[in-house]
Amino acid sequence: MLPIKHIEQAQETDEALLQQFKRSFDQDILARLFMRYYELVYGTCLKYLKDGETAKDAVMNIYEELVQKLPKHEVDNFKSWLYVLSKNHCLMQLRAGKKMITVEFQPTLMQSDDFAHLDTILDREQDFIKLENCVEQLPEEQKQSIQLFYLENKCYNEIVTITGMEWNKVRSLIQNGRRNLKICMETNA
Repeated sequence: MLPIKHIEQAQETDEALLQQFKRSFDQDILARLFMRYYELVYGTCLKYLKDGETAKDAVMNIYEELVQKLPKHEVDNFKSWLYVLSKNHCLMQLRAGKKMITVEFQPTLMQSDDFAHLDTILDREQDFIKLENCVEQLPEEQKQSIQLFYLENKCYNEIVTITGMEWNKVRSLIQNGRRNLKICMETNA
């Protein structure tokens, strides 16, 4: 049976732990909060970086970023904020890696001159960047609804609870947001 202190800690909300950390800067409190979403952060890093070891390194770097950034930012929803921080960290790492790689071209070492697979990867990265830019251009309510529905996998009822909007409005915002994203993606192609 868990001691009472552990039961109380298990029931603490993200917001309560966040406030405790902001008051005390106690790393144990931040670690407890972070460990709730470790799998989310690792999964996000693995999705973008495609390598387990690199993803683990990124998770540690993201934790270090948290220590620095949390005191400076007002965070309403820690899980969402952490997801965005993780995604941005990975995208910045991918972009930095592209800038740093310089390789001398040696045709004799090439097994094949088919670069189609590389083009596909680069096109996909460009599509992600384009999509992020289009999401940022959406009206605020549409952007929030799209992020909750697609990025955080929330259902309509959960979005209604989080935002306080009516169910039909949430449905409309998601449909219109999806349409606006499609138009934005097509016009910026």
